[in-house]
Amino acid sequence: MYRFSDLSIREFTEDDIQLKVNWINNSETNKYLHYDLPLEYERTLEWFKNIKNRKDRFEGIIEYNSTPIGIIGLLDIDYKNKKAEGHIVIGDRSFRGKKIGKRSIQLRAMYAFYELGLEKIYTYIDVGNEASLKNNLSIGFHVEGYLQQHLYKDGKPQDVYLMGLLKKDFVVPEGIIEY
Repeated sequence: MYRFSDLSIREFTEDDIQLKVNWINNSETNKYLHYDLPLEYERTLEWFKNIKNRKDRFEGIIEYNSTPIGIIGLLDIDYKNKKAEGHIVIGDRSFRGKKIGKRSIQLRAMYAFYELGLEKIYTYIDVGNEASLKNNLSIGFHVEGYLQQHLYKDGKPQDVYLMGLLKKDFVVPEGIIEY
């Protein structure tokens, strides 16, 4: 795995379930998320038991100075086509606006490209989620598409950007530590 001196990603464990439930159920956090809310502990525990040994996904916890502050991961890891869908949530709002999301996405890219051997990470960003759009663009993601009414939130259609990052376009950031 890779880390910065103050920021790391570790594997999600059963002990993290309550944190995830709390973060996702916070209305300020879930504005751009597409979960069936409210998230419940027992359902999330069942989800975790079903995914914990799968090789087609990675679920992680973002830690800032050893404090858990969010979740990050890769879905639908496709080793044949060397791609995966990325997701991230900074659950502790006091850590937003400090470039932690951006650096976490960089760590996830390092893991995907250099440990899993992937060549592409793609993600969906809701139109209107300017902070996520800006973070992804700043590390090399490109808007590959504009998908109209692609998702629904609270019964309303949501347009999304499809963004992609190729390994060849990714610049390894300074300050990365391999451990």
